[in-house]
Amino acid sequence: MPSTFSAVKNTICPQKSDFTVDHIPDLTGQVAVVTGGNTGLGKETVKALLQHGAKVYMASRNKERASAAIQDLKELTGKEAIFLQIELTSLASVKRAATEFLSKEDKLHMLFNNAGVMWADVALVSEDGYDWQFAANALGHFLFTELLTPALIAGHSTAPNGRCRVVNTSSLSAMNLTMKWDTLKDGPARKKTSSDDLYSQSKFINVVHALEIERRYGARGVAAFSVNPGLLKTDMQRDFNPVLRAVLYTFFQDASQGALTQLWAGTMEEPLAHSGAFCTPIAKIGECRKEAYDPEIGKMLWEFCLDAVKNFL
Repeated sequence: MPSTFSAVKNTICPQKSDFTVDHIPDLTGQVAVVTGGNTGLGKETVKALLQHGAKVYMASRNKERASAAIQDLKELTGKEAIFLQIELTSLASVKRAATEFLSKEDKLHMLFNNAGVMWADVALVSEDGYDWQFAANALGHFLFTELLTPALIAGHSTAPNGRCRVVNTSSLSAMNLTMKWDTLKDGPARKKTSSDDLYSQSKFINVVHALEIERRYGARGVAAFSVNPGLLKTDMQRDFNPVLRAVLYTFFQDASQGALTQLWAGTMEEPLAHSGAFCTPIAKIGECRKEAYDPEIGKMLWEFCLDAVKNFL
């Protein structure tokens, strides 16, 4: 398993890759959903998918911002994404979004669970009583993916190479720590945990979730990946101290570079031989910390999340 040092080194100085968006195959007839697609990494992902012929649903919280992004991308690509309203910290909203999508489409070929928050105020709790970062980065995506899994399974026969794909946008921070089960719901333990640790835990969960999708649905035509996109200039740093942000941006990459790894995982043939993998920049198969591959942790997480969302399935 990789050391934290080597993982940091490979993130700051990504391994060279020949992959560019020009290598993405024709996606005509393919349906994709990208959460958080109106800005940063998600917007770059939507752009590339549209350019290659996919029908793309932009699942975002803010309709006004999404509409502006859709118009911008239409001017750039000549193609128009479809707005799908979702608030990932509300399980009821996630249910509504999935229901709306399924009323329009019976097949889904690519699901990019891209949206996320970073280092949110520990005081924030979701409307369902869960840690805000766990809800936004992990639990909401878990429910969304489960509700859309029938469409993914239905779509695999018309997907390239016979596999539909789920791509979870994780982070280098997934390397930092594993599970602190008593911090997922609001309570004394969560309140004593740093925002950084809560963020890292949510990104670790993204990795475990992808592995569990492969274990449970791989034989039914669904491939899954988690992705460390690298150190990027995105809206994820919108709440950072301006001085810190300025320092970080001296070596952070643009979102267009960060989108490459998840686009590679979501569209290319090569990664299909490694379904469940933790992908690293740029367009490489990597490894997360060893605990992520423990099937017992995967089982416990799946059961916890299923119980959390049971009223919305």
